[in-house]
Amino acid sequence: MKLYVRQMAAFAVAFGCLTAPAEAHSKKEATQPADGAVLAMAPDLIGMTFTMPLRVTLVSLTDQTGTEHALTRNDNMQPVKNFTAEPDDLPPGEYKVDWRGLAGDGHPMQGAFSFEISD
Repeated sequence: MKLYVRQMAAFAVAFGCLTAPAEAHSKKEATQPADGAVLAMAPDLIGMTFTMPLRVTLVSLTDQTGTEHALTRNDNMQPVKNFTAEPDDLPPGEYKVDWRGLAGDGHPMQGAFSFEISD
């Protein structure tokens, strides 16, 4: 009986070691433009990089007055590690990107970043 208990304990430890490093869900690693960036000209792309594929369910771009600006998504609503969207022509001003998504395990995520286009 003691041998059986030892074998089960060894199995539990070994199994735990194999599964412990796995991440539970994706994390945002970077944005394009970088959060807080001051740009001399409007960006060609708005983007985010995640550690694991994420389905971006909502992304919006608003300026300092709260006006929303159109974005053309490039992900076809599929889970991606690198999300990009093309904005329409943007005049100088302050902008905020809000996003929401679902990780592969169904974990909801959300965040925001901002940038400025100088005159």
